[in-house]
Formats: sequence, structure tokens, C-alpha cells
Amino acid sequence: MSLWLTHPLFLPSVVVGITILLWATSLLPEFITALLFFAVAMIAKIAPPEVIFGGFASSAFWLVFSGFVLGVAIRKTGLADRAARALSAKLTDSWLLMVASVVLLSYALAFVMPSNMGRIALLMPIVAAMAARAGIQDGSRAWYGLALAVGFGTFQLSATILPANVPNLVMSGAAEGAYGIHLNYVPYLLLHTPVLGILKGLILIGLICWLFPGKPQPPRELMPSAPMSGEEKRLAWLLAVVLILWVTESWHGIGPAWVGLAAACVTLLPRVGFISGEEFASGVNMRTCFYVGGILGLALTVTETGIGGAVGDALLHVMPLDPARPFTSFLALTGITTALNFIMTANGVPALYTTLAQSFSDATGFPLLSVIMIQVAGYSTPLLPYQASPIVVAMALGKVPARAGMLLCLALALVTYLLLVPLDYVWFNLLGKL
Repeated sequence: MSLWLTHPLFLPSVVVGITILLWATSLLPEFITALLFFAVAMIAKIAPPEVIFGGFASSAFWLVFSGFVLGVAIRKTGLADRAARALSAKLTDSWLLMVASVVLLSYALAFVMPSNMGRIALLMPIVAAMAARAGIQDGSRAWYGLALAVGFGTFQLSATILPANVPNLVMSGAAEGAYGIHLNYVPYLLLHTPVLGILKGLILIGLICWLFPGKPQPPRELMPSAPMSGEEKRLAWLLAVVLILWVTESWHGIGPAWVGLAAACVTLLPRVGFISGEEFASGVNMRTCFYVGGILGLALTVTETGIGGAVGDALLHVMPLDPARPFTSFLALTGITTALNFIMTANGVPALYTTLAQSFSDATGFPLLSVIMIQVAGYSTPLLPYQASPIVVAMALGKVPARAGMLLCLALALVTYLLLVPLDYVWFNLLGKL
């Protein structure tokens, strides 16, 4: 016991473990747990300040912040309601059609918009307005289902599109840095879309309709829509510019976070912008911003302290990796990714898993590139909402309780591991990847 207490990883592991437990059980509000993590980690000196607070320097944090600001502007100007009018006229005839349209829209937008947080910020006010026009009240189970459709459709399905998901980019960068492997858009899309995109999307729609039933009412148009106001036109142009800059990031090199932050600054400017200081204070959810900063800081701390590496090495020795049992090895590699998701969250998992991929390849006999690709099913299927910050943000914007998000997480993960992972193994084999 005394050896454990003196081990350099003991104190960091306790701090990280308790933080994860509090997030997983929601014993405290998520932002309070994040603040406690910052306070205890700094007092205990488990990592340097630039690591513990590193989440606030990440692009994901600023995408969350700018997404909140732009969402307030979209709702205030009436642009969200105008877009919802166009969508609700044809997409609210049935609950299945409504849920399917939200999931499909979330997935389709990922092909042209590289930021999870940006897509959620753009879609959530539109979906909220569409729900209101269909008679779905805030705080109802049906509304929770639509909000979760945005979050899950945006994060989980976009994992099949290489540049549309932060963990994908982390994996790509790690593979290139460690092994000189360059991942290509089309082969990646072909490998993952049939199972983790199309089939998973259909299952997600079915689960939401089952777990969060709703009865949309056909919207009644009492009067034709008014012409767009000057504010709506100016904001529409601003959003068009933002979207173009997000899509063309590979040309100009400016990250989506900084494009979004610049747009948020414009919306806040006196006489030029769209929202006042009071509207900013009431509309921007700083609680979620602190929560996201805490999640990202925790992932950095796990990597910096060596906890992630220790866990990865331990898993390598205990998991059944055997060239003679390829299916078992495939399941074990997916299981390793799932286990790492608990301590590093989805954004951090690929950084560690990819560096261990050569060892996994030697132990299983799988090609190195295939071992790297197997992790996608694991990190894109969180068991708990805190493991994927985009889902957390969607839940916060939609005011979805933790229990509802956890229910869908566990249900979709169960179906994924029982059905989709075996089908993924079959698909890898058909493409000659194993």
C-alpha cells in the first residue's frame, strides 16, 4: 500500500479518477466539477498550469464560445425562425421524418463544414425553432430527442468523414508524425461510411424515436413570412462568409475556431453587431465553456502525467490480442479504445492509441494502417456524454438532462458493440484490410 502512495502516478490518478466519477454520475453540476479539478490539480501540482488550463488555449474551447455567441445572434434576429419555417413546412409530417431529417442534416453538413461545434451552433437554434413551430415544447422528451439528434448525428456520424471531426484530425496527425502514414479522404470514407455512417445513422434514428417519442403538429401559417430585415440580411451574409472560410480552411490555413471567434467579435461590436452586453451575459452559457475547458484540460493532464501511457501499456498486456484469433483481436482493439475513452475523452484517445498501434499490429498480425483505423468505432461511440465534448455542448444548448444523454449513449453503444462492430469486422475483411 505504501508503494502505491509514493508512486508518482498515484495522486494524479486519484484526481483524474474522482473527476471522471463526478462527471459520470452527475453528483455535482458539470462546471463545478471542472472548477474543482482546476483547483485540486493546481494545489496538488500534478501538472504544470499550462497543461491543466490547456483546454482554454485549444481551438475546441473557442469554437464552443463562438458557437454560443453566434447562436444568440441567429435566434435574436429571427434568422433561426425563418430557416425553421422553410424546414418545418415539409419535415414535420411525422416524428420519424422529423428525427430522420435532423440526423441527416447534421450528417450532411459535416461534408462541407469541418467543425463539430460550429455545426451544432448553427443547427441548434434552427432545430429549436422548427420544434417550436411543430408544437414540441422545451423540456419535453421529444425536444430532448431532437437536441440529442443534433449532438449525436454531428459527432458520431461525422467520424466517418476525415476532416469533419477533431479526433479524426488527431489520429491523422499522430499517424503521420509517428509512422509517416498519410490518410486519404476517399479511402477513409469508403472504409467507415457503410457501417459507422449509414447503418449507425439508421439505428440512431430508431433509438431516438423509441426512447424519446413525440407527436409533431403541422405548423399553421396564419400569415406569410415578412421580408428579411436588415439585421437578418447582414447576419446571413456574415454566416455565409464564415461558412465559406470554414469550408476553404485548407486553402487559407485559418482554423475554424479563429474564424468563429472573429465572427463572434463582429456580432458583439456596438452599432455593427447584433447582440448587446446584457444579451451576451444571459445568452452565452459560460458554465458549459468551463466544462469543456475542464474536459480538454483533463485529457492533456492524463497525457502529460503519463497516466494514459501506463493504462495503454497495461491494456496491451491483458487484452486477448492473438494473430490466430483475428475477430477476438478486432474486438479487443475496439475495447482498448473504449477503455481509453474513459480517461482521455474522444479528442485525446487517438493521440495515445495511435502511438501504440505498432505494438498492437505486432501482437495481432493486422496491417498497421488497419490497426489505426479500428479505433474509429471506439472513440466515436462514447459510453457517457462527457467523453465527447460536442455531445456535451448540444445537451447544454438544448438543456438536456444528463440522464437523457446517458440513456441514449448507453443504448447506442450497446447496439454498436453487439451489431455494428462485428459488421465492421466483416466490412474490413471484404475490403482486404485484415
